[in-house]
Amino acid sequence: MDYSQWGPLVAFAFVSTFTPGPNNIMLMTSGANVGFLRTIPHMLGITVGFSLMVLLVGVGLTGLFQAYPLLQQILHVVCLAYLVYLAIKIARSRPSSSSQQYRPMSFISAILFQWVNPKGWSMALTAVSVYNESASWLQLLLISLVFAMVNIPSVSVWTAAGKQLSSWMTHPKYVRWFNGAMGGLLLASTLPML
Repeated sequence: MDYSQWGPLVAFAFVSTFTPGPNNIMLMTSGANVGFLRTIPHMLGITVGFSLMVLLVGVGLTGLFQAYPLLQQILHVVCLAYLVYLAIKIARSRPSSSSQQYRPMSFISAILFQWVNPKGWSMALTAVSVYNESASWLQLLLISLVFAMVNIPSVSVWTAAGKQLSSWMTHPKYVRWFNGAMGGLLLASTLPML
């Protein structure tokens, strides 16, 4: 990759990680329900998991999907079904007397979630196909690092925004509305997949 592509790569990484999607909606929900500190493992799992996904997509999954298109279609359906399940689970979650009852996503769960996140697949496939045309290992590693570096402020902003909303959520009715809205937004984020 020549130096002229670094600006567009960073811009693509910035826009794609900061725009609403399943990861960001779940981070905002977690930040609102349990705060910033308890959401850190989830945040780190997204950062590590997505960077790893970019590497593995670049190493060979793109070729595998080209050789077996049915595999990609099956993954598409599984991703959609899982996101619908998560949206319903978030929307139906009820306020508790203590934030200790809310369980934020763990580090490992957040890493694994990247593999069923349709926005993540789209971002990884686009980044690898556009910014690593020569299939260079070094370029692939650099693309992954760019996404890791851009992801850190992105996950922090979305979690902090959720934390700021927590002061508004002092009544169980507001918590139900918020969780319902977040579940609805997560469900809406699946519409581009249809």
